[in-house]
Amino acid sequence: MSVKPNVFITGANGLVGRVLVARLSEYCNVHAAVRTIPQIRKEGVQYHLIDFAKDWDDGVLPPDLDIVFHLAQSENFRDFPNQAIDIFKVNIDSTARLLDFAQKTNVKRFVYASSGGVYGAGNHAFHENSPITSHGKLGYYLGSKLCSEVLVENYSPYMLVNIARFFFVYGAEQKRSMLIPRLVDSVKEGRPIQLQGKDGIFINPIHVSDAVRALEKMTGLNESATFNIAGSEIVSLREIADLVGAMINKTPVYQMVDGESQNIIANIELMKSDLCIPSVSLSNGLKDII
Repeated sequence: MSVKPNVFITGANGLVGRVLVARLSEYCNVHAAVRTIPQIRKEGVQYHLIDFAKDWDDGVLPPDLDIVFHLAQSENFRDFPNQAIDIFKVNIDSTARLLDFAQKTNVKRFVYASSGGVYGAGNHAFHENSPITSHGKLGYYLGSKLCSEVLVENYSPYMLVNIARFFFVYGAEQKRSMLIPRLVDSVKEGRPIQLQGKDGIFINPIHVSDAVRALEKMTGLNESATFNIAGSEIVSLREIADLVGAMINKTPVYQMVDGESQNIIANIELMKSDLCIPSVSLSNGLKDII
């Protein structure tokens, strides 16, 4: 394109948001929504202070946008019911208001960051048409993600909409409470890693750089679609911890617990055919966290 697209990215201080801002700023006019201005600002990026958990005015949103990437999510997603209103405002209310703004201002594409957790868990890989977990078992956070998916899909007659269902994204500077950094720290500190069954659950995590490549590719699609965003390697929690242990020369400590492991694995054939093939191996990606 001869004219740089105008892009708005919420959750721009998050793991995926930071990398997406850096990448798109190379050839787009990027507006980044943040709750706090980062200490190191990306040159050329315009930062907007917006806290979706509080009252905010859509008059602060930049005009003439071409694409909205709605990546923001409540940082209190684990604290239900104490933070139910915070979760609702950030995960659902903000989505509804941004969609309304996008439609009224002729935004061309809306990309929403959801979660592969909406499928639940099972012993098979989930594809985009797999049944969603029954609403009563989803939990409040995942329920909020599914609610917003429904809102987003309703706007497909007015703009292109894409939903990214992320599966265990990991990378540098990720919060240590998230799964992959937590496993790394457990191995480092000798804390027992609980496993159901011999190996624990199987997952296919994706490095943040590959996740962002997938989001970037969505901007060239000519149709609305939902995608699983996950890695190519299917690994168990034991395999991840053993790999970390080998990298830092420390033997992981395991604790076996009752119950049968329920895997959370994405079928990524659609991602590979329409977006990109993940290129960062787990062994290389873990170096960013260790």
